[in-house]
Amino acid sequence: MRHFFSTRVRVVLILALLIAGVLTVASSLTGKSIPTLVVQSVLTPLRAGANALTNQAEQMYNYMFRYEALQAENEALKAQIAEMQEDNRLADSISRENDRLRDLLELQAANPDYELVDGYIISRSSTDWTSAFTVDRGTRDGIDVGMVAITANGEVVGLVTEAGTNYCTVKSVLDSSLEISATIASSGYSGMVQGGYTAGQKNLLRMNYIPSSASIRNRDQVVTAGSTVYPRNLILGYVVDAGLGDTGVAKYAILEPAADIENLEQVFILTDYEQE
Repeated sequence: MRHFFSTRVRVVLILALLIAGVLTVASSLTGKSIPTLVVQSVLTPLRAGANALTNQAEQMYNYMFRYEALQAENEALKAQIAEMQEDNRLADSISRENDRLRDLLELQAANPDYELVDGYIISRSSTDWTSAFTVDRGTRDGIDVGMVAITANGEVVGLVTEAGTNYCTVKSVLDSSLEISATIASSGYSGMVQGGYTAGQKNLLRMNYIPSSASIRNRDQVVTAGSTVYPRNLILGYVVDAGLGDTGVAKYAILEPAADIENLEQVFILTDYEQE
């Protein structure tokens, strides 16, 4: 045990001598005193650690500041995108309205006796057998029950069945209770058009009571025959199918409505026209 401690003492002494020698050489080379070198040797690692902590703190601060800046920039970009999207929607709406007005001018040029009141659809109601919607025009605008609603292209939309001061209800051509006297434009064959007639075909029309001898072609145009309610030659739809009725006496035709009822935004109520 005594030998072990003596060995450790010798090692410590040797290390002390080496350190003293190194410090002496360093002092002579740098011109600094040994105590100064000792202090610097002790403080240098501490300073390095402090610098590292300072750098990390600065990086963290810069990250947080940059994160907040990026977050603010992101919110600003979102707002800008939302504004651009709204501008695009407004531009699309204006473009569609311009197209409708252009078509309306052509319709009125061909039918100068038509008196029309425009209105926008504000609500819809539909089942398997009924189809109606509400328009933001009413009696104060000259609207009354029994007036026909059309598109700017002269396509039949439906019939006004209720009129309030500032609104009216339009039963669309898809409604199964609405019947319209109609004619196949190319051949002159007549029949009655009714909406929502067959199960699974509520978005189509059916033209009944067509003479069994009638020649019906695909995409034949069907128009109104003319009455006290519907002027002649308003477009009802186009033939997509045909067949012989259950009695075998008359034919029927399935029509695709000319008016895009499901996507309509604006309609025109025909308040007056010259009857033939």
